[in-house]
Amino acid sequence: MATLTIKNVTKSFGVVEVLKGVTLAAEDGEFIALVGPSGCGKSTLLNMIAGLEKISSGEIYIGDRLVNSVQPKDRDIAMVFQSYALYPTMTVRENITFGMESRRVPKAEQNAAVDRVASFLQIEPLLHRKPGQLSGGQRQRVAMGRALVRDPALFLFDEPLSNLDAKLRVEMRTEIKKLHARVGKTMVYVTHDQVEAMTLASRIAVMHAGMLQQFDEPKKVYDEPANIFVAGFMGSPSMNFIEGSITSVGDGAGIEISGINNPLPIPSQKAQHLKAGQRVVVGLRPEHLGRRNFENPSSVGRLQGVVEVVEPTGAESIVVTRVGDKEIIARFEPDAAPTQGSNVELQIDMEKASLFDPKTEQRI
Repeated sequence: MATLTIKNVTKSFGVVEVLKGVTLAAEDGEFIALVGPSGCGKSTLLNMIAGLEKISSGEIYIGDRLVNSVQPKDRDIAMVFQSYALYPTMTVRENITFGMESRRVPKAEQNAAVDRVASFLQIEPLLHRKPGQLSGGQRQRVAMGRALVRDPALFLFDEPLSNLDAKLRVEMRTEIKKLHARVGKTMVYVTHDQVEAMTLASRIAVMHAGMLQQFDEPKKVYDEPANIFVAGFMGSPSMNFIEGSITSVGDGAGIEISGINNPLPIPSQKAQHLKAGQRVVVGLRPEHLGRRNFENPSSVGRLQGVVEVVEPTGAESIVVTRVGDKEIIARFEPDAAPTQGSNVELQIDMEKASLFDPKTEQRI
């Protein structure tokens, strides 16, 4: 078991700066997800942890050991790749034992290790097959088995589920969560899928344009995003953003929005740091708009709109509305969803609203 510490790490390819001073730390046994859009630098950072890419500047520690100059094979890590990286001419057993053969591990130890991980991952019937005879989910289990036999201090996952279909991704996500609970090792997991990050990680590092935007527990990242990028990236459908200005402060504070008659109320705890006339961006999650009972009716805002699209998903309905010149997306219970073309009143839980500075885009 080991901690992972990344201190002010940068990476440049020529004049292109891919990572810009990333600093974060994973505690012993923690599950960290690196999440962000394509090109944000998350896979590059993972490759530098693994030793597959050189660091331009900064420091990476695994446990107490500085590993900047340590070869990948000596870092006590195991990596699971997006492409599985299995040898097509070898059987499952040979793929799993290949690394141990290279390290001249005795046959008895190899067999014991294979039996242990095959039972753990429920792949015993597959040991004599070749990768071409396996499904995508089975190949991914084999790739994880090859990592597990090493019993490393640190596991690295590089978008391991992106090649699987939707149903299998959900199943394998559950398997990885079980795997972490059983082995208790530190894991770093790269994904562009924010649902994977939310469901798997104990903490999430949200990255954008080579910079760390927020590093916190999933609930904190979702409920209290650090800036507009994090707020828009985490959550599906995305958070709604509306620009407005503060009409007053203290009791009765509100946010005036162009084209909308009634100001949105601001709960007193959110109004403490605001000034009359201040411009703000209001962030509203779709699930915080809809018809429901509210604990604090005085904090309920109301918007009148016209329903443009209704998207039933089974457990809920996604409703796209037009409020003035703005498109607002809300989630409704299926039985309470309005019909396309109808007028609808969106009831907003302003206790859950996020406020951002329109210039800095940081949370207020």
